[in-house]
Amino acid sequence: MAMMPKRVPQRQCAGCGERKDKKELIRVVRTPEGEICLDDTGRKNGRGAYLCRNVECLKKAQKKHSLERSLQVSIPAEVYEQLEGAYEGIGESAG
Repeated sequence: MAMMPKRVPQRQCAGCGERKDKKELIRVVRTPEGEICLDDTGRKNGRGAYLCRNVECLKKAQKKHSLERSLQVSIPAEVYEQLEGAYEGIGESAG
């Protein structure tokens, strides 16, 4: 009996709309307390949305308000700045 290949979970980037493997994307999470942060483990509690590992997709998501729709909350500009700062640390080095 042949073994089935393991399914790789796919997610859609909130910025560019491309579907990619979940491991290739960064999760942005709205915690139950209402805080918005990057989830490098992918296991934090809360509502999540996914972005590619480049800052351009974060900027596209900000412009289209797609991240706000996905997380069901309005996001102030300061939070986008904090996310962009956090991106510098993990973003393009891993992708």
